[in-house]
Amino acid sequence: MKLSQYGYEFSPEMLAKYPAENRDESRLMVVDRKKGTIEHRIFKEIIDYFDEKDLFVFNDTKVFPARLYGNKEKTGAEIEIFLLRELNRELRLWDVLVDPARKIRIGNKLYFGDDDLLVAEVIDNTTSRGRTLRFLFDGSYEEFKEALFRLGETPLPRWVREKVEPLDAERYQTIFAAHEGAVAAPTAGMHFSKHLMKRMEIKGIDRTFITLHVGLGNFRTVDVEDLSKHKMDSEQFFVTEEAAEAVNRAKCEGRKVVSIGTTVMRTFETAVSTHGMIKAMEGWTNKFIFHPYEFTVADAMVTNFHLPYSTQLMMVAAFGGYDCVMNAYKVAREEGYRFGTYGDAMLIL
Repeated sequence: MKLSQYGYEFSPEMLAKYPAENRDESRLMVVDRKKGTIEHRIFKEIIDYFDEKDLFVFNDTKVFPARLYGNKEKTGAEIEIFLLRELNRELRLWDVLVDPARKIRIGNKLYFGDDDLLVAEVIDNTTSRGRTLRFLFDGSYEEFKEALFRLGETPLPRWVREKVEPLDAERYQTIFAAHEGAVAAPTAGMHFSKHLMKRMEIKGIDRTFITLHVGLGNFRTVDVEDLSKHKMDSEQFFVTEEAAEAVNRAKCEGRKVVSIGTTVMRTFETAVSTHGMIKAMEGWTNKFIFHPYEFTVADAMVTNFHLPYSTQLMMVAAFGGYDCVMNAYKVAREEGYRFGTYGDAMLIL
């Protein structure tokens, strides 16, 4: 498959700028791979397609306020910092993106907040935009993190909306978010409400959680026509004994295993053994899935409608079948489905 095969007619008007009023009332397109059929439903009706003991697997990563605004020493030039990941807790080292990056050099000090509450020193240049910062803070680690997150802003993607609003702090997050570390939300999981989770419980649908801390690599542009030459950024993941056991039990009992989003699917395909069973493990994955690919764990998946040429679209097309998924996207455009982070959902059976 080539990059050019993942384009489709797209306009910014197709993107949802705001979430649905209620999480579980987005639209849901149901695509049956075997029958080649498409149904149009409301998201909360998803449980109609599953039975007792079927297993939904969610990503319980938690988005932290990763975007900060500050000023460069001496010149006072305004800068924007995007926290990517913590490198060393004791030394307060963070891997970050800086914008504008061209004038930020090793040794520069950056100031954040009123009265310069936080000061950081640039200690390494890793890429044209990336930097390593050491935050200079005398208080405890807890006080440092509290200050860092108080100054930070919800990292809503700029292509969704330029200005972050108060509602984003809650809605750009799943209701089951538990483990801090993501700079982007696992969007498929954002459609699940407390009420829907309770209805699933009453019906006997099982659930378990893995953790994959979503990074900006999901949004990096693929700039090679030959997809085998594209390299994904690594993301940290955790699969507990409990989660592995739940998935393997469902597989052995012939129950459906449902991947809630592309991040869960990538974790599955990283942690799977040669026998098709999930292993409890933690580590980093840069797995890039595109057609043709033989999936070994999930029987169904929930996903949003992704942008053209994106790695998420490539994975979804590999799971659902290229022709089937690209036709579904054509129907979605014709039917006015909302695309992107806050958009509608697709269930692939």
